[in-house]
Amino acid sequence: MFLKRACDIVGALLVLAVLGLPMAVVALAVRVTSRGPALYWSQRVGRYNRLFAMPKFRTMRVDTPVVATHLLGDPARHLTPIGSFLRKTSLDELPQLWCILTGQMSFVGPRPALFNQDDLIAARTARDVHLLLPGLTGWAQVNGRDELSIPDKVVLDAEYLARRSFLFDLRILAMTAIKVIGAADIQH
Repeated sequence: MFLKRACDIVGALLVLAVLGLPMAVVALAVRVTSRGPALYWSQRVGRYNRLFAMPKFRTMRVDTPVVATHLLGDPARHLTPIGSFLRKTSLDELPQLWCILTGQMSFVGPRPALFNQDDLIAARTARDVHLLLPGLTGWAQVNGRDELSIPDKVVLDAEYLARRSFLFDLRILAMTAIKVIGAADIQH
């Protein structure tokens, strides 16, 4: 546990040192290309099902309903001019480094559910997945991401709970890098 936390802190600081300037450029681009703030803070479910505020670079218009993207009738019509690019490159996720530094998230773990995804929260709780810190990436993310049904996602999250280790986390991080470079499994 201590090793994972130490790696999270060091890793987040290193990523911020390397990507701090590009993140500032992205924030400026979001502000210039659409009305509203650069960051969108959403209520997410963390460890022990506690709510926390998770930042992302805003990819949707400010008047978009607060639901999971796949529940929007036509997600593309809600995107900002650079929203699709930010999502395909996963650049919208970078502000979550803040949550890693504050201990609300880890680099690897189940992706945090939205506060209103009751079915996902209940299924994860039944499988003890709620005992884990949520992650910037996770086993379910690299095995289907947006294409997974909730039951399939929870099975993979529970598998991560059972198999978690430093080497497994490294494998997931490597798989994430490959997926991000290829923009794989991203539908919106």
